This record gives sequence, structure tokens and C-alpha cells, in this order.
Amino acid sequence: MTPLRIAATLCLCLLLAAPLRAELVVEDDTGRHVQLAQPAHRIISLAPHVTELLFAAGAGERVVGVVDYSDFPDAAKALPRVGSYSNVDMEAIAALRPDLVIAWRSGNRDAHLDKLAALGIPVFLNEPRTLDDVARSLETFGRLAGSEQAGHDAAELFRARRTELARRYAKRPPVPLFYQIWDDPLMTINDEHLISDVIRLCGGRNVFGALAQLAPAIGVESVLAADPEAIVASGMGDARPEWLDRWKRWPGLAASRAGNLYFVPPELIQRHTPRILDGAAQLCEFLDAARAKRDGR
Repeated sequence: MTPLRIAATLCLCLLLAAPLRAELVVEDDTGRHVQLAQPAHRIISLAPHVTELLFAAGAGERVVGVVDYSDFPDAAKALPRVGSYSNVDMEAIAALRPDLVIAWRSGNRDAHLDKLAALGIPVFLNEPRTLDDVARSLETFGRLAGSEQAGHDAAELFRARRTELARRYAKRPPVPLFYQIWDDPLMTINDEHLISDVIRLCGGRNVFGALAQLAPAIGVESVLAADPEAIVASGMGDARPEWLDRWKRWPGLAASRAGNLYFVPPELIQRHTPRILDGAAQLCEFLDAARAKRDGR
């Protein structure tokens, strides 16, 4: 065998013996392409809703670090903390040696995301704005973590439940409502927010939907002028916030006059996760109760 043929044979053997490099390219919610050599094995979540989505997509065993308030499911409570979504501990992240960080585009600070990129850590930016986006996030996280079937199954279950709620409530007479996310300053959401998609699902109409900001601060006078038929509040904990009942000071307000002051736990409606449909079911029932009062039933 000639030296040239020996060299060619050796090259062929080396090519056949070398493992194939499986490249995974996934587009995040800002249009950036995130490239991984293989599905991620060590994932850090920089938002509570991201943590919950990862577990729902069957990727919980690959999550090695989370931020504060990552409290669902129970298994997430035992994971190492890397700060909060607004104050990330970069040293804690580096110590966990992640091969992927999933961040919240409108919640995490750009400076933190830039530092992660400088460290060479792939960063996927998540930003669900609709219920369809929640389902898509489940599928995408499944792809990123190698639990594609689990992510697909969770997304299909979510879509089926959403469709059933829409069938029951979306075409009922609209109920103008004010969704209050905080009291000091008084804050609401516009129609671009995920919660407004829940409101539409239930046949409601956000009276401040046309505002430009995603979560704008407003004045009491604006609420009185809009005169919503219902006021829905969430707040920060499981208890009904006392400030919801402050609207009773204005008995001429349609929502106060009818007693349509409702509370939905924040973890069920303010997190971009499958549990948002639990919050949606509650909201839909509240709006139906408001309709019933309108009709004198």
C-alpha cells in the first residue's frame, strides 16, 4: 500500500470514529439565535416563571440554579439560589458552571445579561406576551433541555384547556374591567401584557388596554373616569389585599356599586406558566358573576 493510500485510509478511519457534533439552534423571544452543541445539562433560571416552565417541560432535573421566589413545584425550593431576577449574583452563576442560562427579557437587567454573554455562557431570552406564547415556551424549553416530548405534551394539554375556556367564555357579553397590579403607585397593565390575553379569554375588556406602557402607573381620577364594571386585583401574596376594598370609598364607581371587587392570587395569574389557566378560570367565573348582577340574576 502506497504512503498516499495509507494516509487516506487513516483519515477515513478517524472520521468514522469521531463522534458526530449535534448542533442545536433555537430562536429566542427576541429573535436571537441561541446555539448549543447539544441539549443543555446544566440550566440556570433567572425568573420564577422560567423555573416553573422548565419543570413543566420535563427539564427539572437539568436545572442547577434559580432566583428567589422560584417556589413551584416543591422541588424548585431546594435548588441553589443565584440572587433575584433584578439582582443576579454573577459569582454564584459562574460557580454552578451552567451550559445555558434562561433569562426574562423584561425582568432581568441588561447589564447582567451582557456580563453573562461576556463569560461565553449561552443566554436564551424568554418573554411570553400571550397564552400561545406560554405553550410555545414549554415546547422550546423542552427542545433546549432534551425533553422535547414532555414539553410538547405539556403544551398540547395547555392549548386544549385554553381552547375550552375560550369556547365557554370568550364570546359572552364583554365586561369592562380595571386590573390593578399594585396600589402605591397605582399600576395596571396594557393590552400587550399576558394578563390582558387572559382578560380577553374570559370575555373581558381592559379599560386601560390602549396605554403605551406594558405596566403603567395611573391616577385614581383615571379609574373613576373609566368607570369599570369590575376591578380585579392580585398583589403580592395569597391574601386579598386590603387596598382592593378602598374602592368602596367611591360608591358611584360601577364596580363598587355592584360589589364587583375581585382578587386572584398572583401566582395563578401573574406568572407566565401553565398555572395561569387556573387564574383564568377564576377570573372567568368572576366576570360571569358580574354579568349575572347586570342581568338581575
